[in-house]
Amino acid sequence: MIQTDVLIIGAGLTGLTLHHYLKDHGCRVRVVEARERIGGRIYTAGFDSGPEAPVEMGATWLGSSHTHLFKLIHDLDIELFEQILGDRAIYEPTSMSPHQLVSLPEQQEPSYRIRGGTFSLIETLSSDLDPDHLFTGQPVQSLLEKDDRLIVECADVSFSARQVVSTLPPGLLHHLVEIEPALPHSVQYIMATTHTWMGESIKFGLTYKKPFWRDKSSSGTLFSNVGPITEMYDHSSFEDNRYSLMGFLNGSYYSLSSDERRTMVLNQLRKYYGKQADQTLLHYHELVWSREEYTFTPYVDHVLPHQNNGHGIYQKPFLNGKLYIAGAETSAVSPGYMDGAVNSARIVYESLRDYYLLS
Repeated sequence: MIQTDVLIIGAGLTGLTLHHYLKDHGCRVRVVEARERIGGRIYTAGFDSGPEAPVEMGATWLGSSHTHLFKLIHDLDIELFEQILGDRAIYEPTSMSPHQLVSLPEQQEPSYRIRGGTFSLIETLSSDLDPDHLFTGQPVQSLLEKDDRLIVECADVSFSARQVVSTLPPGLLHHLVEIEPALPHSVQYIMATTHTWMGESIKFGLTYKKPFWRDKSSSGTLFSNVGPITEMYDHSSFEDNRYSLMGFLNGSYYSLSSDERRTMVLNQLRKYYGKQADQTLLHYHELVWSREEYTFTPYVDHVLPHQNNGHGIYQKPFLNGKLYIAGAETSAVSPGYMDGAVNSARIVYESLRDYYLLS
């Protein structure tokens, strides 16, 4: 059994940011991750792939109101660039109406992307994590309070920690991890009915040799009520020498095969771009987040978007101050977004910092 002061469950943005904040405070920190990869809901397809544009299959954009994320990115010396929207978009209102090119209003607040892909943030945060302190491929199975410690059992390893910080979506924590003594029923219900950001999303991306959609009679921005693509954007690289389109598919297509979705996507794009949709195509990428067992679990009740995100019940620790339920969905600021994930890490860090300074 591995002894540690703080055990962080989840090597996504909250978990790695918390480790980054704690690394110089003299406490032993270990990070356990169910997947074989790190990043959680940050996943950049084609990251460091060379000739092709990186394509975000998870968290992508940030805005000027995301002050906690902006500060972290600035402190890590990571570069941002504005999302291309252009002054027009393809709009498809109904299946009975032809698509049309419409003018977009001037963008008041730009959205930003991370140069090289959002995974650059994960890569930078993980660079100061000792590989021996990161345990991947280890889904947590149970958490037991024993005297002044928490005993955490994973697939092939166990830990004894003074504090445990779960950064899993609360619904996933409730569904996958047996906690003893059990949390109050009211807390369990809030966890089970907390909406998981990206949980129902299907993201797709296509990389191309040429950005044909930038023709003056076309656009890479799309909004469709017909589908399967519901919205799409120019997703080319910061250097603007690697080109891609990226967007969202209607979530109801989750049960189809990847090949079936790819065929439907290209059929839809041919309506707007003709043969150009195929001629310089390099790769098709997609990610069905509802199929990610370490992100999403079906809800026990009807749950609305952002339901119980930032709920007050998450703002204090459980099990006599030893268990923190953190993560993007728990943040009272920007809940569900990357900024919320960073803010959640900051709040837990300040609590743990005070604990270790005083203990």
